Amino acid sequence: MIGISGAYLYFATASSACIIARMRCFQLMLLAGILFADSDLARAQAAATRVFVDSAGRHVLVPKNIKRVYAAGPPASIIVYTLAPEKLIGWNRRLRPAEKTFMPTRYARLPVLGRLTGRGNTANVEIVLKANPDIILDYGSISKTYKSLADRVQQQTGIPYLLIDGSFNNTARTYRLLGDLLDKERRAEQLADYTERVLANVTDLLETIPPNRRPRVYYGRRRDGLETGLGGSINVEILELVGAINVAANAANGKGLASVSMEQILKWNPEVILTLEKHFFASLASDPLWQNVQAVQNGRMYLAPTLPFGWFDRPPSVNRLIGVKWLASVLYGEDANHNIPRDAREFYRLFYHIDLSDDQLSQLIEHAVVGDDKTR
Repeated sequence: MIGISGAYLYFATASSACIIARMRCFQLMLLAGILFADSDLARAQAAATRVFVDSAGRHVLVPKNIKRVYAAGPPASIIVYTLAPEKLIGWNRRLRPAEKTFMPTRYARLPVLGRLTGRGNTANVEIVLKANPDIILDYGSISKTYKSLADRVQQQTGIPYLLIDGSFNNTARTYRLLGDLLDKERRAEQLADYTERVLANVTDLLETIPPNRRPRVYYGRRRDGLETGLGGSINVEILELVGAINVAANAANGKGLASVSMEQILKWNPEVILTLEKHFFASLASDPLWQNVQAVQNGRMYLAPTLPFGWFDRPPSVNRLIGVKWLASVLYGEDANHNIPRDAREFYRLFYHIDLSDDQLSQLIEHAVVGDDKTR
């Protein structure tokens, strides 16, 4: 027989046990709910993301539906613009007024977001986060330095950062890779096919050009023209691609840019001079020192088009595809079998989303081609 106090203790203990049991039950239910919620969230995340292996072999979790791309540098901004302009969220630098006229207004008006790579990087983590991209994409070198930068920025921002190989000969493969990434497979195939045809044509051309017909070329940079690209430099990549002889190939150690002297240029005595610098180009015909160079004496100086992006250099991206056709035509004439006005119209329509007017075409090739090529 239980006394009053015992009964009280019994019922209190029973009630406490019941309460504890109910609490445990509630906790289990709550935990189960959380687990189910976590499971649903995990399934949702798995359905919305995938692992993408970039050119550096990095396994990066990316959204399946990528709508906003931050280009880490100018080469990346151009390849994204050519493939999926609606996904590019901004340019790395302020476009000049003349450059804007060679692209649709909606893209010319994109904001300036700075750059994460290359000379004079102008962006930082705060700028990238504020831009709210789905991914960060860099197109160019995939060296350890760039891998380290990608890993660091990805860790700091939580935004997937992809490195894509910028080797010119891999352009077609790169387009297909990005087509898969950005859900633009059909368009990527168009651009890849164009790229393969350009590279195949120049390969076929060079089989018909003996070594003694491949001209010695000097590429002049800066206002004075006394900076150039060494052998293996990305700045003269398409010069070597079309079989020309870079007179400055061994001017210094390394594979980058180098300053040279007028004495060196006179010694090299190039047959052709290429430049993107209007001031330098204009000075060639009147500068007495340059008058002694074979290229100037024979009028074989060419100003490479630069609108909206360079045909030969600056930046080293897919903009150089039209430059391959142009350079082959400049160096080998009718053997190249190119019609530069027609080729330019095709390239700008396909890659830059614009139909060139006659005035724009004239502006582009005024000093870039010779003879009938200007009007064909």
